[in-house]
This record gives sequence, C-alpha cells and structure tokens, in this order.
Amino acid sequence: MPLVDIKVPSPGESITEVTISRWLKKNGEYVFKDEEILEIDSDKATLTVSAEQGGSLTAIAKEGDTVKVGTAVGKIDTNAKAPAGSETKSRKSEVKPQPQAIPAVKVSSTESAPSIAPATPLAKKIIEENKITQKISGSGSNGKITKHDVLKAMTKSFGGEKGWTGSRDEERRKMTPLRKKLSQRLVAVKNQTAMLTTFNEVDMSKIMELRTKYNSQIEKQYGTKLGFMSFFTKAVCEALQLFPSVNAMIDGEEIVHHKFCDIGIAVSAPKGLVVPVVRNAEVLSLSNIELRIKELALKARDNKLSIEEMTGGTFTITNGGVFGSLMSTPIINPPQVAILGMHNVVERPVAINGKVEIRPMMYVALSYDHRIIDGRESVGFLVKVKEMCENPSRMLFSGKDPVEIVLGL
Repeated sequence: MPLVDIKVPSPGESITEVTISRWLKKNGEYVFKDEEILEIDSDKATLTVSAEQGGSLTAIAKEGDTVKVGTAVGKIDTNAKAPAGSETKSRKSEVKPQPQAIPAVKVSSTESAPSIAPATPLAKKIIEENKITQKISGSGSNGKITKHDVLKAMTKSFGGEKGWTGSRDEERRKMTPLRKKLSQRLVAVKNQTAMLTTFNEVDMSKIMELRTKYNSQIEKQYGTKLGFMSFFTKAVCEALQLFPSVNAMIDGEEIVHHKFCDIGIAVSAPKGLVVPVVRNAEVLSLSNIELRIKELALKARDNKLSIEEMTGGTFTITNGGVFGSLMSTPIINPPQVAILGMHNVVERPVAINGKVEIRPMMYVALSYDHRIIDGRESVGFLVKVKEMCENPSRMLFSGKDPVEIVLGL
C-alpha cells in the first residue's frame, strides 16, 4: 500500500472527538517511522501521534479542526524516497531509548527556544505567550535569559520608544478542549457540592532544618532535593488514615472510603491546570515521593502525561505558594471531597512560649464537601497535618510523638 492513513487514536474510553492542536511536520515533508508528526488535544490531555510508516506527509485536517476518534487526518506516501543524507536520522529514529530507574531522572533547568539564547523556564513561558521574536540579552549565568531580562525587553519595546501611543489590538483564541472541560468542572463543583474552607498556619522551621541538613545527601543519592510538597504529601497520608471521610467520595447514595492514598498534585502545564496522581503515596518515602512528583511535573511541562496518570486520585494538594500566593480557597477536584492548599512561606513574628520570635510561616487551607465531612473532621484533619509538618518525626510513627509511644501514651 503506497498510501497509509494517519488516524486519530483514542485518548481514553469516554473521549469521542479531539482537536488538532498542531502539525509537528510540514505538508509534503518526509517523515520517518515512529517520528512524532501531530499533536491532538482532548478534554483531558494533549497527546502526540507518530508515523506508522516512513514517507511523504500529506495533511488533510487543519490545525484547530475538531475530528472524531478514528478519523483519517492525513496520509503518508510510502513510495516517497527519503532525502539524501537522512540515513543517520532514520537509524536514530529506530533506536528507542531504554527506560531508566526513577533515580536517574534528570531535570533540565533550561530549554532553548528557536533562535534565542537558553532561557529559564519562566522566561521561556513569557517569551512564548507574548510571541517575542526580538533578540534578548541574558544576564544570568552563561548568558541565560531570565524573567527580568524578558520584562526589561518588553518595557523597552512597548513603552520606552519615542512616539509610542499604545495599542487597541485584540486577539481571539478558541478555547482548547482541556480549558473548556476545566471550566465546566469548576462551575459544576460550585453548584453541586456544599464546599467550605477552613484555614490554619504551619511553622515551617523544622521542615526547613531537615532540608538544610539532608538535601546534599539526598541529592547525591537520588538526584533530587526535598521540596515542601513531599512533606505535606506524607503528612496528608497519615492524616487521611485518622480521618477516612476526607479520603472518600460519593457514588450515588453510597459513600466510598478508600483504604489507599492516591494523591493528586496540581501542576500548571503550558495548556492549563493538570493533576497527575502519585499512587499509594502512603507507602513511599519522602525521597521517592519527590522523585515521582518530579517525573510527573516534567511530563506535564512537555505535555506527555497519559490519561491513566491523571485519573483515580483520592485527595489533591495544590501549591499556590510557588506563584507567591499568601492565602486562597482551593476548589475541590471531583469526585474527591477535599483539597489542601499550600501557600507562600513568609517570615512573621509569632508568640513562642510567651516570647515573640520570627518564624517561617505558611498559611494552609482545606476546602471540603460538607455533605460527608463535618466541621470537626475538617478542622481535626488540618490540625493533624499542621502537627506533623511542625514535628516531622511524627510521620514515622503514624502521627504519634515518639516520646508518647515510649511512655505508652
């Protein structure tokens, strides 16, 4: 068969149509077998489609088109000959990378955009969102472009030139399936749940001391550092054992209590908020939780998360503190019934044993569905998370103080 159809694969069981996000190869360009040629958006994730055979590409569907699963969106002419000098590339495309153990995961701190110097991830995001094509001089290490460099260049271009009078331009963009689905779910949560939020604050001194003491050893052994998220994930797992209704869900007229902790970690991806899941977090060490979170975050950044990696969570944690949030009320991720919101760590004066001390403090918020979680349980759950984060050794003894265990209390 000289012509091979490029058909839209099924992203998930309940998904019947997708949107053509972008073609990774140009019309008429030669593509190799297993080479990624197309990105598709569903209401749950962004996926890539690879060429089943090598040949010349002919695109049928256009970017932005909505098509049914199984529809042919392009063709590959297998009779076409590969361009001269492409033999090496063909061989490379046939060699699939071998999977590595989790500790071998490496984080790339920079990613180069076309025609510009290496930039930090945040700087690169600003460049892409504002479609900046001008050359930007980097002030970071080895000439790396920072957020400050990009904002300075934007100020110079848009507000600092003589005679600039401002713009009245507008741009309309079609909502992606992921963004549409997200907006529908958020409105549904507000309308279909009795959502309330309770607040508390956590003294982060002990956690920060542990990170300072052990980060160098952990980084040497595992290739990662301990973040705040791993401590809160472990604390949440322990608290869920004591307050099982927080780890439940409503199914019709029944309440389903989960005996395991699949913790969803809210991540800001290029195309919207996604919540990959750390399975059975209750049996993982802090280092392994951190490694798993890193792996999922890298996949989210590159739009490589699978549907399976984003479904089935029993509880969610979101960290607005990475963006500077001091306090917020997170929205429940259905069908879950609770979500924990972390925030920025700020040094504040607090009363310790009758004296005022400066401590690194974090506000935390628990939004919960009052239909199955009472106020006593929600407050008790959040207090237990606070206690374990302020005394991390409790995480090793099912939420109890080691001294109390020795005393038989």
